[in-house]
Amino acid sequence: MLTDGRIVAVKKSKIEDESKQEQFINEVVLLTKIKHRNIVKLHGCCLETDVPLLVYEFIPNGTLYEYIHDHNEDFPLTWDIRVRVAIEIAGALFYLHSAASVPIYHRDIKSANILLDEKYRAKMADFGTSKSIAIDQTHLTTRVQGTFGYLDPEYFQSSQYTDKSDVYSFGVVLVELLTGQKPILAPRAHDEGRSLATHFLMTMKENRVFDILDPRIAKQGKREDITTFANIAYRCLNLNGRKRPTMKQVAAELEAMNLSNRLPNVEEYYEEIDYPVNQLNGLWDLTSTSLTSSTTNSVKVDIEPLIRKY
Repeated sequence: MLTDGRIVAVKKSKIEDESKQEQFINEVVLLTKIKHRNIVKLHGCCLETDVPLLVYEFIPNGTLYEYIHDHNEDFPLTWDIRVRVAIEIAGALFYLHSAASVPIYHRDIKSANILLDEKYRAKMADFGTSKSIAIDQTHLTTRVQGTFGYLDPEYFQSSQYTDKSDVYSFGVVLVELLTGQKPILAPRAHDEGRSLATHFLMTMKENRVFDILDPRIAKQGKREDITTFANIAYRCLNLNGRKRPTMKQVAAELEAMNLSNRLPNVEEYYEEIDYPVNQLNGLWDLTSTSLTSSTTNSVKVDIEPLIRKY
């Protein structure tokens, strides 16, 4: 608790890992440039301790990952809430890509990095590996970092990260919201473990998306809305990054879908007033199950989670 009574979350760097301290510095620099209602707010930092500390607004209701996969009975994740969360995060990513003072690529979008506040509004968190880019840049060439299951296969192959790599990761989150399944599926009999993205793309190509819906939402959403939502996810996961939509387009399409449900049905209104899936290959399965030791070492390991202090 701060002296003014605010409850905060403190993020602590691991002293033995200098790269983590570099991520902290990067996070401070980037978050001073960001102001958005669906991005976790940084109150400040403390460099007078043995290890750097970041002080954030406290987000009390955990991560989206927990609500999707741990089936929290206290707050059921209904279809309407899933759509709202998707819209909020899409808006935050559109802001980062296009409306922030400098374009920013998040680079580690996943449901575990989406927090829910006291009103269950979504907040994007963890900017340790995020990068700002010059206005005239189209990509970053970097060591591969991210979380398997969410990694853009094109980035994995080329080490070139673009705004469309963030779009791919967001597409995986959309599929999590649709299916309730984890980004890396558990191995099944006569079937190798594979990514949720690959499984979803194959299902879409076979026109079987309703077979893999999370049972908790199968009867809640309108069929046409679920189809629209699935098609947006499908386009985000295109193996050709150039063919993916921008986050601006994704945010607009999700909002349009949601808005259409708030408008009265035209026919009902008049009665009331008495008027007479892309070419698919095994690329992602290959990269997610056949990792070399050198690649494994280059993959980001999450920094210590937020520590609650009262």
